[in-house]
Amino acid sequence: MTTATVNIDSLDKIQAFVKIINEYNGRFDLVSGCSRVNAKSIMGIFSLDISRPLHLNIYNDENAAYVTDAISAFIINGR
Repeated sequence: MTTATVNIDSLDKIQAFVKIINEYNGRFDLVSGCSRVNAKSIMGIFSLDISRPLHLNIYNDENAAYVTDAISAFIINGR
């Protein structure tokens, strides 16, 4: 599993993020505190506190580098 910290704090960012994530096979979860949702679900993301950075768990290690490159605009440095 690969984890990246992301900032998707607006509707436009969420839509762009979900569009990118849906291009890849595998399981992707967004985690905020004790809450975990499918990163491919716009409605799931709205149930999280998007005012804070979220942790993206990528369970397909073969695609992890490609995914992190594709979402680099959302990744916060320093994990």
